[in-house]
Amino acid sequence: MTQFEDDKATSAIGGTADYGSTVRRTVTRIAGGSAVEAEDDLADEVPIALEYNGISHAVMLATPNALEEFALGFSLSEGIVSSLDDIFEIDVEQGGAGITVHLRIEGAAFMKLKERRRNLTGRTGCGLCGTEDLDQVIRPLRQLSARQLSATSVRAALVDLQKFQPLNRLTGATHAAAWSDRDGKILAAFEDVGRHNALDKLIGFMARGEIDPDGGFLVMTSRASVELVQKAATVGISALVAISAPTALAVRTAEACGMTLLAFARGEQFVVYANPGNVAA
Repeated sequence: MTQFEDDKATSAIGGTADYGSTVRRTVTRIAGGSAVEAEDDLADEVPIALEYNGISHAVMLATPNALEEFALGFSLSEGIVSSLDDIFEIDVEQGGAGITVHLRIEGAAFMKLKERRRNLTGRTGCGLCGTEDLDQVIRPLRQLSARQLSATSVRAALVDLQKFQPLNRLTGATHAAAWSDRDGKILAAFEDVGRHNALDKLIGFMARGEIDPDGGFLVMTSRASVELVQKAATVGISALVAISAPTALAVRTAEACGMTLLAFARGEQFVVYANPGNVAA
């Protein structure tokens, strides 16, 4: 058992320590020929450094909440570790320039990381920035087991998800990654300015709570990009529902690994782009 598992998060959907997800600013609203000063809430975005065994590996711009889940999910979805058993300790440190998450990982996992070490200095919405080798972009993925997905459950999850986006309702600037059970009930949801960051937070939460990826499907309030497909497939998620369009590479990647990929999921309608035989209308 890892050190952080002894003190698992007990908070509701949304994660653990929150360093301030929003910033309030005075703005000028102009409408109808008049200008009025008002207060507005902005989604915060800060550098988050991920450090493994004392070596900095990645710096991502992210919303500073659920940072343990973020680090755990990133470690799993990027294949740095294969399970939580490979992570011995995790510590979050606030600094003047940003936040550093220190992870102490198993020796063999760290040696593997050093062999393929890369600089992933990231921008909002970029999950592959700084990758140095083409082979690192399209990495091998496990073959996923086919699971039947109900159109009724997808529609129910889309309706349920609206209750779990408080940060976006406040700022209009965040994406959400949510996990739904097979009946369309949202069990967990995380928000972030970056869609891939939100997914990593969700993956970390699922791993800590031992939520089985075979027991439901992923819902993303964003386009379906290849890095989302890769991250989800790496941890065994076999179905992804996105409210916006997929990219062609995301569709090809989903087809190749057996992932069911739905997009343009809005209201009563959606489009199945990969493995339609797994979806019951």
